[in-house]
Amino acid sequence: MNGHAMYAQVQQYGDDDIVARHAVLVKRIAFHLINRLPDNVQVDDLIQAGMLGLLEASSNYNPSQGASFETFAGIRIRGAMLDEIRKLDWTPRSVHRKYREVSEAVKSIELSKGRAATDNEIAQTLGISLSEYHQVLIDSSSARLFSVDELEEMGDYQMPSSLEKSPFDELSAQEYQQRLVDSISQLPEKERLVMSLYYDDELNFREIGLVLEVSESRVCQIHAQAVLRIRTKMQDWTESN
Repeated sequence: MNGHAMYAQVQQYGDDDIVARHAVLVKRIAFHLINRLPDNVQVDDLIQAGMLGLLEASSNYNPSQGASFETFAGIRIRGAMLDEIRKLDWTPRSVHRKYREVSEAVKSIELSKGRAATDNEIAQTLGISLSEYHQVLIDSSSARLFSVDELEEMGDYQMPSSLEKSPFDELSAQEYQQRLVDSISQLPEKERLVMSLYYDDELNFREIGLVLEVSESRVCQIHAQAVLRIRTKMQDWTESN
């Protein structure tokens, strides 16, 4: 049974059932988390895991502990979803760590230089060879660069009160899109070209390599570096808003 089917079945229990009354909580948390996850994570998987977490919460809830059921269930639902995500994430911790180190190096260099960091500067800052740096880019490109631990450690999580977007949400989305456009426009010329050929012209890395007269692996490196720069800039924007 998939997540939405399980959700619908639970709602048939009626308003007097504590699980049915809080089933919408599962969807709220799932849609809140999905915005922070890679595209290949399906919201239906989160809902299914969350419904199981809700059922478990209903069995283990003790009102004498002081917390409301919604608070208690919300923690268990989110925990069940994170457990499900962790099962799907095969990326070694070392890849996440190296990616974060590269991101910090790029941010530091570009702040001090006022321009895009070069491959050599990034490698030198990290204390590794150029070939080792390029390998990090390839590893990060092929991996799902999402850290469940980072998401789990976020202490400012607030339960979304509604799935409907407010005018503020719409404005934030527009600002985000504009910042994304600006970030892409600030990429070095070759990286902008690779992004354009890949996303606009829908060429694969091999085809782009033929256009640029470089190897497919080099195109992969250029693309990964462009994505890293964009993510770093977008992270700065997210943290300041």
